[in-house]
Amino acid sequence: MSTGKGFRIERDALGEVRVPAGALYGASTQRAVENFPVSGLRFPRRFLRALGAIKWAAARVNMELGLLDRRVGAAIEQAAQEVRDGLHDAQFVIDIFQTGSGTSTNMNANEVIANRAIQISGGKTGSKEIHPNDHVNLGQSSNDVIPSAAHVAALAAIREDLLPALERLRDALAAKAREFDDIVKTGRTHLMDATPIRLGQEFSGYASQIEHGIARLKAPEHHLAELAIGGTAVGTGINTHQEFGRRVSAELSRHFGIEFREAENHFEAQGARDAMVEASGALRTIAVSLLKIANDLRWLGSGPRCGLAEISLPAVQPGSSIMPGKVNPVIAEAVCQVSAQVIGNDAAITVGGSSSTFELNTMVPLMTYDLLQSIELLANVSRLFADRCVAGIEANDERLRMYAERSATVATALAPHIGYDRAAEAVKEALARDLSIRQVVLEKKWLREDELDRILELRR
Repeated sequence: MSTGKGFRIERDALGEVRVPAGALYGASTQRAVENFPVSGLRFPRRFLRALGAIKWAAARVNMELGLLDRRVGAAIEQAAQEVRDGLHDAQFVIDIFQTGSGTSTNMNANEVIANRAIQISGGKTGSKEIHPNDHVNLGQSSNDVIPSAAHVAALAAIREDLLPALERLRDALAAKAREFDDIVKTGRTHLMDATPIRLGQEFSGYASQIEHGIARLKAPEHHLAELAIGGTAVGTGINTHQEFGRRVSAELSRHFGIEFREAENHFEAQGARDAMVEASGALRTIAVSLLKIANDLRWLGSGPRCGLAEISLPAVQPGSSIMPGKVNPVIAEAVCQVSAQVIGNDAAITVGGSSSTFELNTMVPLMTYDLLQSIELLANVSRLFADRCVAGIEANDERLRMYAERSATVATALAPHIGYDRAAEAVKEALARDLSIRQVVLEKKWLREDELDRILELRR
């Protein structure tokens, strides 16, 4: 019923609710909007795509099973497809910090799809001739739909965005490892000079870190591909067809090109969110790797005159509002900030995972939002890191060679020939007198010059 003042009156089990006249959502969504004005954070496009796809697949399966009238089902299928494709994102208005099962968002989807299906059928918005619960939510519960949407969205984001971005970064680092393979530099341990290393070897370590991250990220895929759909309220599958979960999973597999499957044990699939915790742990490890690599590049590029200045990072923007000519490692700094956010998200997801009580986890919206944000941030910043930083790194050969030649730690190579104590004495005297190790050893006549040339050849 319209009030004529920009609102319509809808009714639910608790009574009347004023809903904006043009809204596709209904009473349940409006109550949640009023109950949870917490953060302004909303579920992202990826999740809404997955949620729309589940409702689309459910309508198709229910029609195939003879449980849903073909006319009603076809309208629901079309409306759900519009949600899947992003045509009604503005209608998803509920805060992330809501009922812990995500029931509010599931009902938001049910109401939007039901009202849009009514419009497609030529009916009146809010009439419930196509019902959000009886028709759109047929054979489902928020308790199996929302976890399933979380898994679908996360796995699709990993496959479509994050893995390609990490592969791009790995390849960029590996290319620099090959380019810098002939350049000898001093290694560093404990921030102090250590024995020589090739710059290419250093970069090969970074590329390997990302390669290991890719492998770690693939490990949780098997569990994310397992969907709770078909378990309904508590895992028993009450009010759904025994074929429903398997068939919906098959429809989603065809749509996304990912092999989803119905959960082997619905009580685990709904009572716990371990797969999301596992996936977040892999993301956290990747973030730690990126933090190490970005910080190393910042230090190696520090200067340009009063730092290490062993490499030059691309200058992508002016670095100071007061110091003319200053250029900062801004891309690497963005990587560090993303890493910190992902590590923080993992802490929240871990706490969320521990809030699985009896037959249901009650932090699914938070866990889903943070997991999808971590995937998106890592994907975006990995591409930036590869393209706007790593690809343009140049080696400062003269500085690298000077550091390597003057490093007292080359005495390590002398120890097998003159003994550890003499080598340590040579280091101490070289530092005190600002001489090279070569000069000290020749002065003391511990080795001939030709022997020193062979032993202290840096590349060897």
